[in-house]
Amino acid sequence: MKLFEPQKGAHSPSRCKRGTAGLASESENSKLPYGRIPPESGTAAWRGELQYLKKYVALFLVILVCFIPSTAFAQKKSEEAPVLDGTKTKPIRIAVEFTTHSACAHIANQKGWYVEEGLTISSYENFITGMALAVALAKGDIDAAYICLIPAINAKANANVPIKIVAGIHKYGYGFVVNPDRVKTIDDLKKKEIRIGCSREGSPLDALLHKMIEKYHLDKKQILKKVRRMNPPKLLLALKTGQLDAAFICEQFPTMAEELGFKVFLTAEDLWPNMQGSVLVVREELIKEYPDIVKKLVKVTERATQFINSNPEEEAAEIVAGGLQVAGKKISPVKAIDVASKLVITPTPILKSLTVRLVNTTDINPEEIRKAIDTCVELEYIKESFKAEDFIDLTGFAK
Repeated sequence: MKLFEPQKGAHSPSRCKRGTAGLASESENSKLPYGRIPPESGTAAWRGELQYLKKYVALFLVILVCFIPSTAFAQKKSEEAPVLDGTKTKPIRIAVEFTTHSACAHIANQKGWYVEEGLTISSYENFITGMALAVALAKGDIDAAYICLIPAINAKANANVPIKIVAGIHKYGYGFVVNPDRVKTIDDLKKKEIRIGCSREGSPLDALLHKMIEKYHLDKKQILKKVRRMNPPKLLLALKTGQLDAAFICEQFPTMAEELGFKVFLTAEDLWPNMQGSVLVVREELIKEYPDIVKKLVKVTERATQFINSNPEEEAAEIVAGGLQVAGKKISPVKAIDVASKLVITPTPILKSLTVRLVNTTDINPEEIRKAIDTCVELEYIKESFKAEDFIDLTGFAK
């Protein structure tokens, strides 16, 4: 018995005819590679069909060879930056801090001003601190960042991240918060039982802690050995639960702490006059290859900053509070979400933070950048100094 060949007498002619209903006729079938019983090997029919199949294979290979280069070219073209109105552009990745320091970015994002300006934002990510954001910059995950100045300096000096400042964001924005029942004077900090909180070394808050020690002639070793290091939301919760008696925290947290009955004992302005708080930095390749994108980023930042200064009570505080409340549930790094998501952020403290604790301005003073670099060297955050002028590029961007 041959394969596929029906047994003699197994079916009547009529049944065989019904069984092949819907199939092509024998002459038609010989033109198809599938759908019929193949001819016996070695026969003329078999050789004819073999030749026909070879033609199919050859045609398929020709099509395949032609198709692969075209798709590769299409893929390459899709990765290149599109050109709109004669200007090369590309999607950009923006990062901000989980604070009012990045208020202008939160407002611009919520109001759709980036899109309105023709920018394509592929990601907009919130980071728990400027230090965490600096790590992302070092990895190359970010194109533009609204970040505290000192972490930006650390990223440039220690990780050799090719970034430049293209605009300011605000001055000040940090505070030393105390439990008024436990700390009434600066000398109370000398007491052994007083517990102080601060973010990690290399942060603006740690720099202010050292400036407080210097200004009030405190024992540096004595103070530092009892400092507990944690991120801003944890510092606020630690104050609330009585685990800390005092803490350096970045805005909006000092103002939120006041609503809980704590006192802002010292501000950044008290310890560091004209302190540059945060800046807008971009990767150098963005400046070189996509200057129009940088111009638009600065333009939107200036617009949002003007909006904050002109409409703090009408919209700004509500927009920022809403943005931060949502951001707390999807913050980076992921391990910070548990604490950040527990915070209830309302417009009232945000309004005070924006109008009292921050000076919102895109202006940049190179001398203040130089002072910040010197502070980082003095506190050994960075090994070597560098020129402030090499860290700033305002030409054609900021006003």
